[in-house]
Amino acid sequence: MRNISGLICEILDDKPLCFKGYQEVLSGKKTVEEVRGSGSLKSLIAGYLTGLVGKLIDENKFTVLAGRPGVHLDRRDNVSSAIAIFDQAVLPGAKISRKYVDVPPKIAIGIDIDADVTELTETGYIHKKTRKLLQFGVEKIIWVLTEAQVVMVATADRIETFDWHRDIELMDGQLFNIGG
Repeated sequence: MRNISGLICEILDDKPLCFKGYQEVLSGKKTVEEVRGSGSLKSLIAGYLTGLVGKLIDENKFTVLAGRPGVHLDRRDNVSSAIAIFDQAVLPGAKISRKYVDVPPKIAIGIDIDADVTELTETGYIHKKTRKLLQFGVEKIIWVLTEAQVVMVATADRIETFDWHRDIELMDGQLFNIGG
């Protein structure tokens, strides 16, 4: 069997989850780049949110990591987000390195599901990853799901799903609107 290390997207419960389409890479029908890349809609949303977050947050208090920043939850779990917002008290500049971050972001933002979650189902994957992030100390997880055109917001108190044309709070009363 071919080495899949470059095709691993995340690790949940000690099980590697490969990028969607990894089987096509293994069979020679696609390249690694074809399954790891993002479509234009996802890229547009990631750019919009990254720019918006950069304008809204206090850069003296928070650090924004974008481009699939990895978070090491424990020895069995390594996950990533599209964007992660960290309190600088938790992630000071001295802790930023080439390795996965081992502290919780204040907010984790995911855009669609990059992993092949056939065994878990998309709903099962979202709930499992969300639960693990909340248990790790993430205050808010925001999922932007392009096919359904919804935004799911999860906190320790609740999980809510909104039409993406609605204003949604990022933090501290600051709003964003994907479809508006």
